[in-house]
Amino acid sequence: MNRRKHSRATEEGECPKRRKFVACQRCHAHKIKCSGDQPCAKCRQVGCADECQYAPRDRQVKVSESYLHELQAEIRRLREQPTPSSVNATEAEDGRGGGPSRTAEAPDEAESNNPNVRNPLIGDRAWFHPYDPSAPPLFVGEAACTAFATRFRRFLTGSNATAHITRTQYVRDENIAAANTGDIWWPSLHQARLLLKIALRQISFIYHLVLRKSTLEKLEEIYQTGDFECKVNQCKFFALFAFGEAYSMRNEPSTGSRVPGTKYFARALSLVQVLPERTSITHLETLLLMSLFSYYLNRRHSAYVLIGSAMRLGLSIGMNHNVPESQLIDPIERQHRVRIWWTIYIFDRMWGSKMGLPSQILDDDIHLDMPSNVTPAQLQEEQFSDTEYLKANISLARIVGETIAKLYSRRKYSETFLQRVQKLLKALKNWVETLPEHLRLDQVEPEMSRTPVGSLHLSFNQCVILTTRPTLLHILIKLSEADGARPEDIEEISQPVLTLGEACIHAARHSHSIILTRWINGTLPTFGFFHAHYLFSSALVLAMSSFTPVGNPADLGAFETGMEVLRSMSENGNLAASEFYINLEQVKVCLDRYLSERRRDSRSRRNAAAAIGPGTVSAKDAAASAAATAAATPASSNTTLTAHSIAEGPMGPAEFGLHPMTTGVLEGGVVRDATSGFTTAMAFMEPTMQDFLAQSDFDLGMLHPVDTYMNEEHVYQGYS
Repeated sequence: MNRRKHSRATEEGECPKRRKFVACQRCHAHKIKCSGDQPCAKCRQVGCADECQYAPRDRQVKVSESYLHELQAEIRRLREQPTPSSVNATEAEDGRGGGPSRTAEAPDEAESNNPNVRNPLIGDRAWFHPYDPSAPPLFVGEAACTAFATRFRRFLTGSNATAHITRTQYVRDENIAAANTGDIWWPSLHQARLLLKIALRQISFIYHLVLRKSTLEKLEEIYQTGDFECKVNQCKFFALFAFGEAYSMRNEPSTGSRVPGTKYFARALSLVQVLPERTSITHLETLLLMSLFSYYLNRRHSAYVLIGSAMRLGLSIGMNHNVPESQLIDPIERQHRVRIWWTIYIFDRMWGSKMGLPSQILDDDIHLDMPSNVTPAQLQEEQFSDTEYLKANISLARIVGETIAKLYSRRKYSETFLQRVQKLLKALKNWVETLPEHLRLDQVEPEMSRTPVGSLHLSFNQCVILTTRPTLLHILIKLSEADGARPEDIEEISQPVLTLGEACIHAARHSHSIILTRWINGTLPTFGFFHAHYLFSSALVLAMSSFTPVGNPADLGAFETGMEVLRSMSENGNLAASEFYINLEQVKVCLDRYLSERRRDSRSRRNAAAAIGPGTVSAKDAAASAAATAAATPASSNTTLTAHSIAEGPMGPAEFGLHPMTTGVLEGGVVRDATSGFTTAMAFMEPTMQDFLAQSDFDLGMLHPVDTYMNEEHVYQGYS
């Protein structure tokens, strides 16, 4: 009976089951559907019919006509989609694009019909975490690194019930009030000079916060005239004194605070006028200083509110516009006004990216010139920091703002997720390629880490990580969902996704190397927030890299090293490091259990990812190897160690035909760090990355269906 039905279906021209066919070389390389014709429908569409090549004809199988109709309908649907107008391709490559506007949004149907458009971390509803029954629930921004750590732990445990770790390591409001009690007055002139010079040396070369020479002269004037009662001057200089103490003291036993300078900050906070009807540049300087110091106290919400106040006050006096020269003749004051605004802009973008919060102004609403040098050159050197450095920071902040808006918001876009990632990476690539020579990281001179250049490149690497790490987690999830540990499983993930995972890992290794160099050289700030944050972010990626086909098992040792540095920073009083260390401790617990269960039960759900695992290298063994190399020969050996030579088991990454970046050298049977040889632009020099950046929007919009990992219900069901 079944045979007769099959024969009848064949006679009527129907195909009971679609058979496989050999894709042409171009479709196979791009991991997209091929119609099977010669030339195929895709090659005809993009004008490559003459180059369409197949395997021998006897290996080809005809496909049903209905399938071709489906493909043509998909092509017509993509052509009819509206073209996004928020940022054109040229602006994206130059890093000049404005913030996403409402015109970039497509109707809801575009998202419902194409699951590729959404970041897998973003659900339909905002993510809140209950931490105190008497207080509102805590909002968890998806771009925050601690939120990503929770996502990673949920993958390792296989449970949506794995709770987000609440931030508890910060200076509370009552501690600020307590620090403001007692006799807090101007220090002696000699101590004031010392604290001010330390503050200017440590922070004014990275951010433009005050005029250096004018601020020093104003301090001398205050002590000469005895005018200590001015509240405006008290707020500004007490905030500067707080930085001076933070960079020169180990603790502040008189107030019981772990962070030196807290008493000066508390007094300035109690004196500053939050809602002046008419603001001044000095008042804005104070808000910038206090917002930055709030991060030293791990008070991120306070920092965001303070910079929001500075932004609104700046808008009220038109700082986003150029002032006519007739109304502000002094070139120093004009340039100071310009740079204060751009520092507010940088803080707004950067602070928002730390917590996954939106920018407070669109780029289209800013009509102000970029910073420039003043003449003569002596005035420039006395009052301002490097102009090119500030401009590079502004461009990077603009890309960071676009990243949060395009990848971590719930706005509706007609572009696919990978198309938006591609444009952001093009902007980052252009940023690296146009960086002035004196701002490039010197790989020959180790003491280059003492300059602000290292901080600039750390910010860049963090932006790359923020852009690419959702795809790295997707790789883990896809291989974990596979039925078995087979090399064929990796073929279900397209090359663009693998390329993004590689770029994420490279950026993490580079940041880890820069911070570790500073730690070894003793130049890592004890109470700074950002180095602890970048180390935490890179450590998460390195933990994931240790058992992915695009990574390296040796990265597990770097993860352990990052934990050790954060632990030491925490013991020295760094509050942010304490929070991040607690998070990494929980990640390590989940990771150890994950690896243990995978080794014990090769048929379990989580063991399905054994095909991408570190083979015989456990977390404990990798950590012991890293500890054994701490005082050994520097990483300048030419003997490289590949991932396959570490993972001698049959499931090492080399079994997939992949070539992960080398992260170590082999001497005496132990792994040594070799990441110090990396450059910031290296990830963009990889052939696979160049191919990804060169693909058209049409190619990225026609990826194989296995890459519809932006399907929230499939990947992150119940996580929000």
